[in-house]
Amino acid sequence: MKIHELKVRVRYAETDQMAVVYHGNYAQYFEMGRVEWLRNLGVSYKWMEENGIMLPVVSLTMNYKKPARYDDELTVRTIFKSQTSVKIEFEYEIYNQEQELLTTGSSVLVFVDMKTGRPTLPPDYVSEKLAGI
Repeated sequence: MKIHELKVRVRYAETDQMAVVYHGNYAQYFEMGRVEWLRNLGVSYKWMEENGIMLPVVSLTMNYKKPARYDDELTVRTIFKSQTSVKIEFEYEIYNQEQELLTTGSSVLVFVDMKTGRPTLPPDYVSEKLAGI
């Protein structure tokens, strides 16, 4: 599973005074997509954290093409791009209900040992899942 799609309805609280989604909320949409991408792979953030691994974002880019608006039904497309020894990279596309591309982005995350705070290899279970992609 290289691509996962998640439907999200824009809530009023996510919009600004111009009735468009506030730019900072796109990072949350990307996170929602990434968490569900991993969950559908059989990996949960909760499980990793319970096993001493966290996955912080070290790089995030976004490109806004068109605004999302209150009550739009968005499709957050999360695309697995690559995985190196300690890093995992995703790309994102957000579409509205008319299938118009609104936003693109990418993120790089690093597997980190919670005890040492240092980058680490992903757990074997996660590596096996990622190798199957």
